[in-house]
Parts: sequence; structure tokens; C-alpha cells
Amino acid sequence: MFVFGFFFSGSKSLDGDEKKKLIASFFFFPTSLVSPTSFFYEKHQGVTFVTCADVGGGGAVPGGVAASAVSAVDASDLLSAADAVVLAAGATRPRDLPIPGRAEAGGVHFAMEFLTANTRSLLDSGLADGDFISAAGKTVVVIGGGDTGTDCIGTSVRHGATSVINLELMDQPPAERAEGNPWPSWPRIFKVDYGHAEAAHAYGKDPRRYHVLAKRFLVDAKTKQLTGIEVVEVKWAPPKTPGGPPGPFEEVEGSEEVIPCDLALLAMGFLGPEATLASALGLEVDGRSNFKAEFGRFATSVPGVFAAGDCRRGQSLVVWAIAEGRGAAAAVDSYLKNKKPAASASESTEAVVGGQLTAAEWTKRGGLKGRKPSFSSA
Repeated sequence: MFVFGFFFSGSKSLDGDEKKKLIASFFFFPTSLVSPTSFFYEKHQGVTFVTCADVGGGGAVPGGVAASAVSAVDASDLLSAADAVVLAAGATRPRDLPIPGRAEAGGVHFAMEFLTANTRSLLDSGLADGDFISAAGKTVVVIGGGDTGTDCIGTSVRHGATSVINLELMDQPPAERAEGNPWPSWPRIFKVDYGHAEAAHAYGKDPRRYHVLAKRFLVDAKTKQLTGIEVVEVKWAPPKTPGGPPGPFEEVEGSEEVIPCDLALLAMGFLGPEATLASALGLEVDGRSNFKAEFGRFATSVPGVFAAGDCRRGQSLVVWAIAEGRGAAAAVDSYLKNKKPAASASESTEAVVGGQLTAAEWTKRGGLKGRKPSFSSA
């Protein structure tokens, strides 16, 4: 998750107006990975990156990160110390597949467990450390589609999987726009992405199978490892309106089969942000468990706390994240113009220097309550 804290100092000008100066801003990450380019630029803008931080505690630890390396950051301290807080935590809570065998089957993973650990190991060691979920020599089944499913397919192929099958519950999209899907709406048509192309090249055919429902994970009684997935074909009722969503589906009798599988990757979308952060901050959520904040204002139910991106609107595109980030920044600016700074009344003349610290290191330096404006005063 990304949580931003902004700290301001204030002073009175000769005409009595309150002047605010940004003395520090802090970005909290759950991982230790920060872009060197971003770090170099933001350091000289007075930004501190606090890595391996779990704001509120109890959050999911990203793949490839040791739980012992992550430290909890008290949400109440954050609220009391910062003049404004922006939540850009994403929609990281994955949709599960609670079918028989799910709880005991070893070898069933959420897509982001697989992808995050792979990327981290690749960047850290070129995969030499082995600290990732390997698909090498495995019979892989990816359940679900979209960009995440495509990444699972492509990564499995590059690992050297024996085979890769992609199961999709919906019917195959048409080759051209349907009557109810005119331009400029998003084209719901059949597409071949890089993962599909790589799998077709490696195994001789497109990996996707449509209108298939997973019914049960088969587990070896001794090893408790996944051995296969019981599936059945489904038939969807036609949509009520052209181009609209299909009606309910029914299982096709006699279409049951078992697909051999020892690595299943669940790429069925996301349900919203982690509930632990909303609970820790006392935020209201909407009917889809997203942080409740009106678009354009971005203010949550807690004064001084703003939300932007997927954690507010639900899983979406990066262009929306950029737009909402800009909008939230404007909302914070407007809010601070009418707020008395919580920091010291005397304005600091010290040059603001940012840096990067783990949450544990940050705590040793006094943490949020220490309110040290920059590395130069640490």
C-alpha cells in the first residue's frame, strides 16, 4: 500500500497572514523496493520513503518479502502527527475461489503472490536466489483473465512450464464489436496479448479455454499437493439487451473432466483495498469495500485523510490513478489553505533533504512523533 503523510510548519507574515511551508513528506511502502530514479529526484525534493511499513498493522505481506522485515506503523500516530494523509493503497485484496480442496491444496496461489515474488527475485538476483514460486516443469492452470492472467501465462512460459492452460468462465468475445458495444466504449473483442502469443509459440495453440467452471481442486492424500482441477463447461443465457451482460449460466451435463495441474494461479480480479487499513483509520467504506470518498473532493470520512486511485474507485487503469492523484493533490492543497498547521509555529530555515528508511529505522529516529523534518537534522 502507499500512504502519504505531509508535514507543514507555519509562521506569521508582517500582515498577519498564516504562511505554510512543506517541511517534510513521507511515503510509506510495504516493500523495500523503490525506483532509484524516483528516489534520487524525490530525495532532493524533501521526500522520505519509509519502506517495509505496514500502516495499521495486520496487512498482507507482499510476495518475496519476509514477514520479519515488515514493521507496523501506528495509524493513530500518523493521523495525529500529519497535517494531511493521502491513501493510494490500491485494490489489492484478491478474489478467492472457495471450492472443495482449496483450503488443503498445496500449489494454489493468488496471481500477485506469484508475480510479485518473481519480479522481486528477478530484480534482486536474476532469479538466482530461488525466492519465488517456480513454474518450471509444472502443469500450470491460470484461472481468470485480464492483464493479470496474461502476466501469469507469460511468466509461466518463461519459467519453462510443461504446459499452460487458461480457464475463463465467460464465452469467447467476438472478433468485432457487438451491436451494443459501439465506439468509443471499450472494445469487448477477442484479443491476443503477449502471454497468449508466447504460450501458443511454446505449446502450439492458444492457452485459453472459455465457458469453463472450476468445481474442485484434487489433492494428493499423502503430500497434500494439487494434482488436478475438476471442471465443467457452462452455457450462458443470451443477454437481455444487445451487447449487454449475459444472463445466468447453467452447467452442461456430461461435460465434466479433470485437468491435470500441479500449479494453479488465481487471477480473478480484486475486491478492493485491504480491510485492515480502513479499520485502523476508522474510514467509512462503500458497498464494494472501497474507501468512501467523493470523486473531485477525495476526502474520506476522517478529516484530513484523502483517498485516490483504485482504493477509492475500485480496480481500474493507471490513467485513472494518475488523474485521481492529481485531483487528490489539489484537494489536499485546498484543505490545507484553511487549516492551521500542526507543526511548530516557527518556520524552519533548514534545507529539506529526503531519503529512504525502513520502518524499523524510522522508529529508531523518533518515528512520526519525532517529526524530524529532514535527514540533515537526524
